[in-house]
Amino acid sequence: MKWFFLIGLLVLAIAGLAWWFFSHPGPKQLDMANNIIPGDNNAKLLVRNHIYDDLQGLGLDIWTPKNAVPNSLPVIVFIYGGGWRDGAKDHYAFAGRALANRGFMVVLPDYRLFPHTRFPGFLEDSAKAVAWVHDNIAAHGGDAGRIFLSGQSAGAYNAMMLALDRQWLGREGKSPDLIRGVAALAGPYDFYPFDSETTRQSFGEYHTPEMTQPVNFVRPDAPPLWLSSGANDTQVRPRNSRVLRDKVRAAGGHAEYVEYPDIDHLEIMMAVAKPFRHKAPVLDDMVAFFERHN
Repeated sequence: MKWFFLIGLLVLAIAGLAWWFFSHPGPKQLDMANNIIPGDNNAKLLVRNHIYDDLQGLGLDIWTPKNAVPNSLPVIVFIYGGGWRDGAKDHYAFAGRALANRGFMVVLPDYRLFPHTRFPGFLEDSAKAVAWVHDNIAAHGGDAGRIFLSGQSAGAYNAMMLALDRQWLGREGKSPDLIRGVAALAGPYDFYPFDSETTRQSFGEYHTPEMTQPVNFVRPDAPPLWLSSGANDTQVRPRNSRVLRDKVRAAGGHAEYVEYPDIDHLEIMMAVAKPFRHKAPVLDDMVAFFERHN
């Protein structure tokens, strides 16, 4: 009877642990799994939840290499995805750790989501975060002259709009010229008319929908773009990245595109985390792009 009792307790403990793990959002599960796997040891969380927007109470985290040389680090502002209605910087610590381990200072900002805001609220927040980085990152050891943007899905959209449409950073007294390059994972750039619940919620009420589309702001002097998609992505189809690449090149700008076989919308982000890097060389390709333009 004693053994049956102990086995029963073990089963309950395992079930409880499984319930706790799967009660978290998918990216947070990925972050927790990532932390179990050895590696990325040259990374540390330098700043947790610094408030960059007092009015909205929005914060950011900063990851950095442990062996960083002061005031010399290139900076990546990584904007997470989630359909403009889900997500949190704390869920994407694995991305900050991965890129910091490769020698970059990484800033992960939060931004307002639906239903608390709609277009252009999340762009205004992202622009404020980038402006804060430009003004303050040197005090933390980053190089304000070498700022890159990156993001996945909705976060890739935010990053792309800041890079292409001059008004958003302009409202913060900044120019998109401060951006050295953008590495974007599975972003939507040409999705009007709005045919999904997510896009109708976040964009459907805006009076000039053409102003929401990154492809309409292509210009030859935009920062270099690295675009990527999974060939099996049915949520944000690869044509978004292909069309943007072609339009940027036709305008005389710099854009490159990588399409990963047998990868879907979620797996392209998963491939940045340690347990799933075998799926596709997403992290290596991003870092190579940053280094080419560093």
